[in-house]
Amino acid sequence: MRAIITKYLGPSDTKGSRIKASVDDLPSVTIHYDDALSSEQNHVAAAVALLDRLGWADRPLATGCTDAFYVHVLLDPVVRPDQLRRP
Repeated sequence: MRAIITKYLGPSDTKGSRIKASVDDLPSVTIHYDDALSSEQNHVAAAVALLDRLGWADRPLATGCTDAFYVHVLLDPVVRPDQLRRP
């Protein structure tokens, strides 16, 4: 199961606010913060941009957050408890 982490990057002297999306050691994506969207919507937009870049755009996504960042988990394929192997 892969998890995408998105984190808010505050404005600098040369760039406005941004959201960075990353997963493991794969290439990341950084998008501009859209003031017309909510904070969560901006984080989801960054996660979707990364999914598009990695060719995973057709995968369902669940979103949650911590105090420091948002976490987006790829849900497909869904594994039911009865499908798990027992030792």
